[in-house]
Amino acid sequence: MVDAPISAMEAVVLGIVQGLTEFLPISSSAHLRIVPALLHWQDPGVAYDAVIQLGSVLAVIAYFSGDLWKIATGALKGVNERDFAAQDVRIAGAILLGTIPIGILGIFLKHLIEQPDSPIRSVTVVGVASIVMGLLLVLAEKLASHKRTIDSIGARDGLFVGIGQCMALIPGCSRSGSTLTVAMLLGLKRADAARFSFLLGIPAITLSGLLELIHMKEVGLAGDAITTLVIGFVVSAVVSYAAIAWLLKYLQSHSTWVFVIYRLLFGTAVLLLGANGIIH
Repeated sequence: MVDAPISAMEAVVLGIVQGLTEFLPISSSAHLRIVPALLHWQDPGVAYDAVIQLGSVLAVIAYFSGDLWKIATGALKGVNERDFAAQDVRIAGAILLGTIPIGILGIFLKHLIEQPDSPIRSVTVVGVASIVMGLLLVLAEKLASHKRTIDSIGARDGLFVGIGQCMALIPGCSRSGSTLTVAMLLGLKRADAARFSFLLGIPAITLSGLLELIHMKEVGLAGDAITTLVIGFVVSAVVSYAAIAWLLKYLQSHSTWVFVIYRLLFGTAVLLLGANGIIH
């Protein structure tokens, strides 16, 4: 259940934070952890975060509805015709294969991640993870060829990017950031890497959010709690859609350096604020 009462205003703010940071490579979990701490709000908890992430899922499904339909129908056709080398079969297979690692690891770490005052959600972990992932993004920018398109995606790519997605279990690493980084290191163009990152995230984010929603329903939700979840969900969906559209357009003609700089500054600020007892 929600770890602490959430007001309507907090739900709006957290929905905006979720929408802006889920698909930008700067970590939604880190910002959902740090923003309430800075504003002296109670930590809403992993469960609340997971449920409002469903708003981001709705946004990515809406934005890529055409792509998803093409991949699904093309994959079914390819499987029926035993044409396993078909483009849509390869992309669908890469998404499914890439979802397995985080599914397995998420089950094993679920208790540790969701326990009160989990060490994984500490300010120090958030700050260090943000800096480390920023430096890895630098490597991707420097070493990657940026030549491949999403049409060339295969099982190997799905597995490696899926392993990278596991880093998202640590607040500060960023699901979109880790998958974008690995996809770029595999040679994908920035915009194509982001597109595959978004598609790959759909199953994992959906399953995580639905499981938490089912758990919340089982333990019971008061009317106010339902209202704030809905507010966070709706705001997250709207802002996420805008963030997806902006990022894909931005990466067509820009590098990821702006996100590298932001991550380094954010991580350093978090560590300094934590060291001085300003946030906990």
